[in-house]
Amino acid sequence: MRVLLADDQVLVRAGFRALLDAQPDISVVGEAADGEAAVAQVASLRPDVVLMDIRMPVLDGLAATRRITGAPELDRVKVVMLTTFELDEYVFEAIRSGASGFLVKDTEPDELLRAVRAVVGGDALLSPSVTRRLIAEFAARSKQPAGGDRLARLTEREREVMALVGIGLTNEEIARRLVVSPLTAKTHVSRTMVKLGARDRAQLVVLAYETGLVRPGWLG
Repeated sequence: MRVLLADDQVLVRAGFRALLDAQPDISVVGEAADGEAAVAQVASLRPDVVLMDIRMPVLDGLAATRRITGAPELDRVKVVMLTTFELDEYVFEAIRSGASGFLVKDTEPDELLRAVRAVVGGDALLSPSVTRRLIAEFAARSKQPAGGDRLARLTEREREVMALVGIGLTNEEIARRLVVSPLTAKTHVSRTMVKLGARDRAQLVVLAYETGLVRPGWLG
């Protein structure tokens, strides 16, 4: 797994590099001190994952993420936002722009490693508790849900699965809730993402709220 580090703090990059490079299945292929450099390096190095700080000079992490996720040739690159606070005001916008999730900078080393591997494997870094707090807070301040007609593309079961993804359940938890196998749950999630054009599971969560399928405080 190839990782690019984008953070304007040298010590943060050094710490992450030491941890990641020590793993047999992960290598840091580049570093960037600002968003502009990060975008350029992603284009040339094509890493699997970018650990992107939100606040950086020249071009901030949010704008850099939009550039990366908006480039068709970079559609296999996953972006994970790094934030000082768990509920950074820009995190939701980053996820809606295509980021696969976020991590707080003081996360435990094992959690960082698990996160990188999870993102490469196609999962989103949105735990149930963080999902509910973060997106419910946004939804409570947003306008009326829009784009509900997009849900017409889904079967009833796919809507049900999407709602459960929206409250942060994993495939295994969805499988238990619906009394199906984890593979069947994963298949429903994948088909739903394809039908809605969601880049990954994180965007599916956002769509669940934006279309009104899930409302703040709804626990399924």
